[in-house]
Amino acid sequence: MAHAHSRQKPDTTADATTHPERDRRQDPQPGDGHAEAGHTAGARPARADHPAHPDATGRPGRAPAGDHVHAQAEILDLDAEVLAEHLAAVTGWLPVETPPRRIVDLGCGTGAGTFVLLDRFPEAYVTAVDSSAAHLQRLREKACARGVDRRVRTVHADLDDPVWPDLGTPDLVWASASMHHMADPQRALRTVRDVLAPGGLFAVLELAGFPRFLPADAPEEAPGLEDRCHAASERHHAEHVPHRGADWGAKLAAAGFDVAAERTLTVRIDGARDARVGAYALGSLRRLRATVDGALPAGDLAALDRLLDADGPHVVQRRDDLAVRTERTLWTARPGT
Repeated sequence: MAHAHSRQKPDTTADATTHPERDRRQDPQPGDGHAEAGHTAGARPARADHPAHPDATGRPGRAPAGDHVHAQAEILDLDAEVLAEHLAAVTGWLPVETPPRRIVDLGCGTGAGTFVLLDRFPEAYVTAVDSSAAHLQRLREKACARGVDRRVRTVHADLDDPVWPDLGTPDLVWASASMHHMADPQRALRTVRDVLAPGGLFAVLELAGFPRFLPADAPEEAPGLEDRCHAASERHHAEHVPHRGADWGAKLAAAGFDVAAERTLTVRIDGARDARVGAYALGSLRRLRATVDGALPAGDLAALDRLLDADGPHVVQRRDDLAVRTERTLWTARPGT
């Protein structure tokens, strides 16, 4: 069972779709969900860091090709499934005065945020932006399968480029685990401020590090292994992803936003009650293994490899003591006056 708690602080954020009544020509037309739009200059494969895939590759957001991209997409989809209830709770916190009709999902990956926003706002259209063509293709396939492809438009773009594609004038911009991957997040925040509709909302959802799965005394031959893996991963990310863990409230204010609220969701999902947790743990720890390679003693790496050996007796999926433990913080903001 999942246990979610939140705390709230007092007040202190390619062509998007538009309101049909304002300009029917800019609404998604039949087929828009199938065709990629806005292939911008030099759109290299990039996806913002995600709880299920820390950057093993060094350069923030530089995604590998081939089978690795497929594996990354699979774990993104698992993350969306396992944490669906909590992501829906986060969208329920959005302080919207009027349900948005035009939404932009920055760093959309395979669509976790896109689809929960479509569910939350059934009259909305979403422009999903990412620089991984493979992830966008997967998102489009899911949109078709769900019958919402006419409400989704994909834009293939690298948001580290100085000039972004035309995102129109969205009522809501959503950025989940993507802003900290920008080479210049302040420039990105200012760009979002400039494109938002008057009174529009910017929602920044960020992670409190990599999710945890094991008890503190596990595994038996190397108690505390996960803590040591996390410490090594944090050292890696401090060098390669310096904006992870930043105070986004302060960054939003510096970019000209009025921050409306900050809320943190604490998640715990018992693996004994959800069979997907084992697969999620296996895929996530495999990503973590790439990050900590060479940064841990040989004994720790061997113990981790035993947990990751799908054919072995100690594979993490066989454990009956798994749980997903993680935190996510949501900042909401509007352009300042």
